[in-house]
Amino acid sequence: MAEEKPTAAFVLSLIGGIFSLLGAIVLLVIAIPFLLGQVPEVEAPIGFFAFLGSLLAVSSIIGLISGILIIIGAIMINSGERGKVRNGGILVLLFSIISLILSGGGFFIGFILGLVGGILALTWKPKEVPTQPITAAPPPPS
Repeated sequence: MAEEKPTAAFVLSLIGGIFSLLGAIVLLVIAIPFLLGQVPEVEAPIGFFAFLGSLLAVSSIIGLISGILIIIGAIMINSGERGKVRNGGILVLLFSIISLILSGGGFFIGFILGLVGGILALTWKPKEVPTQPITAAPPPPS
């Protein structure tokens, strides 16, 4: 008999983590020209572009870490053990919110998928398998 797992919560959390990683990678790609000083000449205060590049780089690193932790939470959800599913759901919810606040939440869709996956993981309850009670001892051999 196959053991029951919160498959929908796992899939949504995993896809949300992947989107968070992709969003962080895009932020990093945007930050690189600013960090290297290769932006077009624009009237701006000295050091503004370096500050902007540093801000984007830090934001993308936080997004990468959040995306990795969301994927780890999704793997915990896939274990099917009640305690690990709950902890994985908390991990996914927490780092989806952190990813939204600090790095855009993986094009925002990563945040939504992580939020829904985390909530599904927290509300998941395995089905109880009914057992047949033993009512009497087997008859003695004749």
